[in-house]
Formats: sequence, C-alpha cells, structure tokens
Amino acid sequence: MGSEIDREEFLDEDYQRFSLRLQHCLIALRELLGRPDFGCGPASIGAELEFALVDADARPLPLNHKIVGETIDPRITVELDRFNLECNMNPTSLAGRPLTFLHQEIDNSLFEVRRAAAEHDGRIAVIGILPTLRADDLQSSAMTDNPRYRALSAALRRIRHEPFGVHITGKDTLEIECDDVTYEGAATSLQIHLRVAPKDFSAIFNATQLATGPVLAAAGNSPTFLGRRLWDETRVALFKQAVDDRDARGRRARRTARVSFGSDWLADGAWELFAQAVALHEVLLPILSDEDPLATVMAGRIPELEEVRMHQGTVWSWNRPIYDSADGGHLRIEMRALPAGPTTVDMLANTAFLVGLSLGLAPRIDTTLARFPFEQAKQNFYRGAQTGLDAEICWPDSSGQVRRETAGTLIPRLLPIAREGLLEAGVASGEADAFLAVIEDRVAARQTGATWQRRVLANLEAQHERRNALAMMLERYLVHSEAGNPVHTWPIDG
Repeated sequence: MGSEIDREEFLDEDYQRFSLRLQHCLIALRELLGRPDFGCGPASIGAELEFALVDADARPLPLNHKIVGETIDPRITVELDRFNLECNMNPTSLAGRPLTFLHQEIDNSLFEVRRAAAEHDGRIAVIGILPTLRADDLQSSAMTDNPRYRALSAALRRIRHEPFGVHITGKDTLEIECDDVTYEGAATSLQIHLRVAPKDFSAIFNATQLATGPVLAAAGNSPTFLGRRLWDETRVALFKQAVDDRDARGRRARRTARVSFGSDWLADGAWELFAQAVALHEVLLPILSDEDPLATVMAGRIPELEEVRMHQGTVWSWNRPIYDSADGGHLRIEMRALPAGPTTVDMLANTAFLVGLSLGLAPRIDTTLARFPFEQAKQNFYRGAQTGLDAEICWPDSSGQVRRETAGTLIPRLLPIAREGLLEAGVASGEADAFLAVIEDRVAARQTGATWQRRVLANLEAQHERRNALAMMLERYLVHSEAGNPVHTWPIDG
C-alpha cells in the first residue's frame, strides 16, 4: 500500500496540483531512464507476504495493531483489514542461494508473529483466502484504523458512486454487495520483487506476463470464499471486483480496471507503464511532496518521484513496475499474482518457477510474441486462476505455432526453461533444482493447495454442514502448513 499519509480529506486544488506534479514526475523519469548508467547493477529479489490472524476457533482475529505492537520484527506491518498482517522481506542478490535466504526470512518473521499472536490465543493462517470468513467479518468496521486505508476507501467510493459488487461463478455462485473496500482484505498474496536493468525491462516484463498464467495454474490456493466453492484462485476475481472504481457505465464501456492484467505487450519500457497508469486512472491520494522532480534530475541527482510512487501504489496490475530511488535508483517488476501459502517451501517453489520461467523466456520473447497475441496470455491468466491444472492454456511450440493443452501437461515442459533462466541469473543449480522439483512433484500428484482444500472439504461435508466442514478443513490446513511439508504430500483424510 506504500507510504503512510496523515490526511483523509482533499480539495479540488489538491488533485489539480498533484496531477501537474505527476506530469513533471513522468518527464523526470523519462530523463532519468535515458541515462546510460541508471539502474545498472546486479539483479536482486525480495518479497512481501500477507497473511491472516485467526483465533482458537479458526475465525478471523481482528487484533493486527496490537500484535504488531508486541513483535520485535520491524519487517511486520498491518494490512487493510484488522485480521491482516504483512511481512516485508529484506532483498537479496538473485545470484547464489536467494530462495534459501527468503526461506529463512519468511520463517523467522512468521515465528515472531506466531509468538506475539499466541499471547492473545491467536494463530496465523498463510492462505490465499481464509475459508472461515463470513460477510459480517468484512464490513466497514473490519478496516484497520489507519488514515491511508480510510482515505483510499473514501476516494474509491467517491469515484464509483455505488456499492462494490462481487460476482464469481464456480461450482457455486457468489453474488454480494459491500459498501466498502474491506472485501479486498480477504485476499492475501506473496508479492515478488525482481530488480531488472532498464534496457531489459520490456523483455523481462513481457516474459513475466506470458509466464504468469501457467505458473498460477500450478499455485492456486484460494478455492472458497464466504462458504462458496469458486475458482482455484478466487483471489484473482475477488481483488479485481473489491476495489473496482468503475461504475456501471465504466464497466459497460470496458474502461480499464485498477486491478488488471493489462491490454497489450510492452513496447516502450517501464516508462510506458507508469504513463499508462497516470493516463488511465484517477488520482486517489493527492499527497504532494516537497521535491521538485525536474530540478532534481536537471541537477544530476536521483529524484524520489513520490507522486508517481503514490499513484502507482493505487493501481494494482498483476505485474507492475516499481521505481525506487534507493541504491542510486533502480526499477523492479512486482509480481503480484501468487497466493499466500500453503507452506514456505511451496511459496518459494512458486517463486522459482515464476522468476525462472520469466528469465528463461526473456531472451527469445520478441520472436515468441510476434506469433502470440496478448489476448491469449490474458486468457491463460484467468483460465489458470479459474481451473488450475485443468486449465486450457495456449502456448507457442518450438515451431512458433500456438497450441492449446491443459496446464498440467504443459508445465513439465516449462520447468527446464525455468531452470535455464535461474542458472543464467547465477542461482545455484542445487537451489534451482530443489525448488523446481516441488512444482514437478505437485503437478505429478495433481495436488495444489486449492485441490487439497477442495478434496478435504468434500470428505468432511459428507458428515458435517459446510460452515463446520470449512473450519475443520482449515484446522487441518494450519497443522500441515506449520509443519512445512509441501502441499502435494499432505494427506486428504487426516
């Protein structure tokens, strides 16, 4: 969600001044990206992990501020809803053993949160969507007491002019309205940050867009919401609708949603994405900094570009660009599609697959995209979210022809490309092999987090009504998740 703010109400002049400053930031950014030495340096990787707090009955525990206050880990912060927290992992070099480093980062943070939560008879659930959530848990009172969240909610409601509607169809159907953005807090994710050089940005970003669909098909972990059985990765549909600022007219006109997969392949580097976000989306939080970005760039210094960063923090593309002034200034690709959970090993296996496949596809991406319409990559993404390993995925073969097959049959052929991408980036071969093997075994067993939850729920529903069955399923999930064995090894009957 970005930087903290201390204002919740704004005047028309605030929006006007902020919009002008955004244009100055874009000019400064283009000038900065034109410097031959800007953003150069070794690739690095970092992560943000969102998760839920639950009580002794596996119901949401709305004590995030109190639990953060009792931790000793500065990486832990509150999130949108009172039962959400986030851990911001320290970045590390992509070369070497980055996944082992992130494994330790995640486990150490979760251990500290578990300790603090236990003081309140609480636990943590690292899962895409908490199965025991009810509509009453997601009303306006669920929002974390934070000026930024209140200001964001007010701005989205001001633009939308109507309640937020959620309509998702799977094995069951969900249709519900909410007066606030708090339904978004039901969706928790693992967000990966990959530092890339500006000259490589378009190729790696396009490759990431292409890779995300099949990777998500293997990573689903959100099959239920409010008691309904929906998509393998219901979080994708929920997040898009829960913060959709388009009213009925905007949706009919197909105006770009704030949560989207994009509309075309990237042609003009990262600047194009920043400019699109400014052109397509209204300003929500017009907080001005003291910096003159043009003067800073003209003086040869690195600007903060806080207005661009603030605005970009309210446009939630599934893969989006990040500008950071740290370390002499650099660019990152934030990969936002992966769910939280089921275990640290599973999350890092998903990371290895997504980062490796993106890097492995990048050197030949221009040739690939010449025969592969963007719309097919977009369809792959939503099909992967809906039906997981059974999703029909379009993919170019070695001759350049586009063929359709299930994700479960395609993924084994993509793993060597992911391995090549990781090794070329300097990742240790043993590291790459160990985590990609988890994906290989998961696909062979045909058991993702979503399929495990769905199968266990079906067994429990044979003897229990759904609400109780969901709670019992989550209890089993929490035990297996904390034990740390990858989800494809979890038993269905215990």
